[in-house]
Amino acid sequence: MLQQRPAVEARPATPVKPGAELKPARRPAKSPTPGAGIAPISFALVKGTPDSCGPGCDSWIAAEGKIDGGAAARLRKFMKQIGDRKLPIYFNSPGGNLEQALAMGNFLREKKAAARVGRTTLRDCGFEPQEGEACTKLKSSGRELHGEVWTRGAMCNSACPYIILGAPSRELAPDVTLAVHSPRVILNFTGGVPTREMRAQAMQRAMERSDKMVLDYITKLGADPGLLTAARSVPFEGMRVLTREEIARFALDRRERVETPWMFEAASRGIGYKTILTRKDGEATFRTTRVQLVCFDQDRFELDVERKAMPSIGAAALSIAGGDVRLNFLSPPRRVGERESWGVLLNAGQMKTLAAASGIELSDALATAARPGLAAFPVASEGLQNVVKRLTDTCPPSRVVVHPPGAPVPWIQIPSPQASAQPAN
Repeated sequence: MLQQRPAVEARPATPVKPGAELKPARRPAKSPTPGAGIAPISFALVKGTPDSCGPGCDSWIAAEGKIDGGAAARLRKFMKQIGDRKLPIYFNSPGGNLEQALAMGNFLREKKAAARVGRTTLRDCGFEPQEGEACTKLKSSGRELHGEVWTRGAMCNSACPYIILGAPSRELAPDVTLAVHSPRVILNFTGGVPTREMRAQAMQRAMERSDKMVLDYITKLGADPGLLTAARSVPFEGMRVLTREEIARFALDRRERVETPWMFEAASRGIGYKTILTRKDGEATFRTTRVQLVCFDQDRFELDVERKAMPSIGAAALSIAGGDVRLNFLSPPRRVGERESWGVLLNAGQMKTLAAASGIELSDALATAARPGLAAFPVASEGLQNVVKRLTDTCPPSRVVVHPPGAPVPWIQIPSPQASAQPAN
């Protein structure tokens, strides 16, 4: 939720100040204010397993909750408490006070901080809900906590993207959500009842001041003012999810290749997965490649690759190589619309060799003289050994079976939260 502090005072029957809260013009009973019921943003020092926040990184700052009027001061106090430790800070916030967000962004630039988006789950909370009162209190305790950081399902909405923009180092995973909308100002009047024209003029002046404040901030950072245009294209009651192309254009994350580490999730069945976004020079859009690993038992695995369908010229083939292992995926791939998915079966030894390899490559080969083999597509193995171990620990014991020929197991969909950047109706 975007908010804004008071503006200028005025005489009776003239607007005195935009209020502290930016709220919808109407408050339907079934449509609560965004961020309502969410605790004010807290900052916690969290320690995880080795490489849990990237190569060589096992500790981070979790910034979770609504950006309230004291957020910037609490951030400064927290950073002073932890000293000169150079730790990434992961935001998971629905938004909040706009002026506080800009102050936090300026502070992160001053501290040369690295900003990311991610949700932290704390082991210290035990069986308590992560958003419950006990766990929320623990996050504000100032103690070093223990947990994991997840990008899928994490959000940075409303005023939050402006904080990210301020940090000199910005890394946004492919599966996080960033969304923006217009601010909404409450006008307070004293000494009489203003006319409708007075209200309209006061609101216009307040919005102009808000836009100038944001535009000055964006310009100072050398970013694209299109971010403000995107936000103003949607009323406060709506939300516009930024596409990856917009995230790059607005300088929130300019990387042309973005890749998550391997992650394990205990869904209806244990799965390992990762997402890769790539864009070559001259291309307007990013290509999404999703890789998924499942197990049938402790000695039988399947690796699936889902991506945009390649042009059907000749007989397509896809292989994977890492260490001493090279395997061909089943061909032809399954196709749904513009997407295709490939599957390959591996035993435990082959899977462990791939996981231990310094790098993994996918290679396309087209059985036609008109189209030579395409360049290898690298897939980082960061986190893969841990995923294989957790899959093995949760899979049934090995059993001697003959796997029938045919299509691999159905793809377990892990949707990307980023959507088309169209204004809300």
